[in-house]
Amino acid sequence: MQNALRIGLVSPVVTRLPGAFNAWEADAGIAELAQVAVAADRLGYDHLTCSEHVAVPTAVAEQRGGTYWDPLATFGYLAAQTSRIRLATQVLVLGYHHPLAIAKRYGTLDAVSGGRLVLGVGVGSLEEEFDLLGADFGGRGARADDAMRALRASLGDRSPSYAGSHYAFDGLVVEPHAVQEQVPLWVGGQGARSLRRAVELGDGWVPFGRLSELGALVADADLPTGFEIVLGPGQALDPIGDRAKTEERLGRVADAGATVVSVKIAADSVGAYVDQLEALAEIGGLTAPPRG
Repeated sequence: MQNALRIGLVSPVVTRLPGAFNAWEADAGIAELAQVAVAADRLGYDHLTCSEHVAVPTAVAEQRGGTYWDPLATFGYLAAQTSRIRLATQVLVLGYHHPLAIAKRYGTLDAVSGGRLVLGVGVGSLEEEFDLLGADFGGRGARADDAMRALRASLGDRSPSYAGSHYAFDGLVVEPHAVQEQVPLWVGGQGARSLRRAVELGDGWVPFGRLSELGALVADADLPTGFEIVLGPGQALDPIGDRAKTEERLGRVADAGATVVSVKIAADSVGAYVDQLEALAEIGGLTAPPRG
């Protein structure tokens, strides 16, 4: 099967959602994650992901999990181990940060990785975490919209200038800054509002939800040229154990309108995970051209 989709990975190890991670990940660390990243880089996978939570209440962790590696530290390490694979935050919560703090910290990551940052961003939904950080939960949507405009004005610019409803800055130097002329902004979330925000302010949409419902939203949307739709097949793929089912699931994601599929991999060890990556790369027809 030659699949037209670009294939990225929902990175193992860095998050542990209850019932949604392989058993070997519980005892794994940066060495195992780097082994996966190096293999994915070699095989031509599109991206790795890393989410953001600062502190999750104990009760909430029972549903959402409590393990969330910091994306900046994680990607800084993986950038040094790889050469072409993109590094996608999925997602940063915009209300937790000033846009210039993001522009500086993640602009530096873009620079040290040779322009491989994808900045996935979201509005956020965990009110307790907003309260902990002194962030405004009620007005998070409008603040996120303004933050995205501010990021568009500041990422990749040594002397950014912006004046909006929540943020304003001028006469400043941000150095180092992103080396990409336009860092891709993927918008996370669920439902039509997040897709509208992505189309208006971003370069791609990386939602969660039922594939059929997401596909219906994509089908009804007027999408800009080059806009990225990043969807997942839901369940973890087992390309060695069930090639036919893997092909079927990739096909369903493509039929839903995805331009990029972000997958989880079923495996009982890190070595088996890398073997699965090899098999999936063959199914998807992946190649690893040099980055230009």
